[in-house]
Amino acid sequence: MSKTIKVAAIQMVSTPDVAHNLARARHWLQAAAAQGAQLAALPEYFCLMGLQDSDKLGIAETFQDAAAPIQAMLSQTAAELGLWLIGGTLPVHAATPARVRNASCVYAPDGKLAARYDKIHLFRFDNGSESYDEGRVLEAGEQPTTFVADIGGQALKVGLSVCYDLRFPELYRAMSFADPAQPPCDLFAVPAAFTYITGQAHWELLLRARAVENQAFVIAPAQGGTHQNGRRTWGHSMVIDPWGEVLACLPEGEGLAMATLDLERLRSVRQQLPALTHRRL
Repeated sequence: MSKTIKVAAIQMVSTPDVAHNLARARHWLQAAAAQGAQLAALPEYFCLMGLQDSDKLGIAETFQDAAAPIQAMLSQTAAELGLWLIGGTLPVHAATPARVRNASCVYAPDGKLAARYDKIHLFRFDNGSESYDEGRVLEAGEQPTTFVADIGGQALKVGLSVCYDLRFPELYRAMSFADPAQPPCDLFAVPAAFTYITGQAHWELLLRARAVENQAFVIAPAQGGTHQNGRRTWGHSMVIDPWGEVLACLPEGEGLAMATLDLERLRSVRQQLPALTHRRL
């Protein structure tokens, strides 16, 4: 039984063309599998970086619709490549009119849906020259979500988050400790499209903090470049270990940040510094 798991964080520079983006995502998933990845993760909005926020509404899919092209690609590719696939995010129809959910869907190696997480924290930023407000078109999720992936005979508990969620450490605590009878998360996924300004200042800092304080691996696939809508994303897709060490990083442009998760390292960190058992609040 292997104590290591090979993972890939896929970095993209997505466009307003959904078909092109799906083809590029599939290309990099195939490349990851060819290099031995057992789990791969796509970035937030991998399927569309539109010219305006409302473009998400036009491509929104009904959840678990077999004919929905984005979900079908994710499911089929996971099955064809035989890997666990964290499908970045895609817009899913919401209950609120003129809103969508920013949903992260996970597929098992047989192509079946394993989990869905809807982004809880919606990004808003305005520095006078650059402004964003996801609440204009997104409906916030409510429920922290984890799943267990059986990889090489190892049960890996994975917590799901998206981009701006990274700034809210209580979400990660909730995923690990909502049920005291269950073990904490081994890996957190953070698919993202961080802006260049906020990413340059806080991306690595926050990712490493979440890894250290939860003594868990972090996989953070990101958008990384200048998009057709003029937005520049920070990139720096990363895989980080429970001690806060950056195992892999791709600064900018399309590609893979690949790393091997050593589960014995995870056990060792938690044994030597049992901080998770020292919590008082």
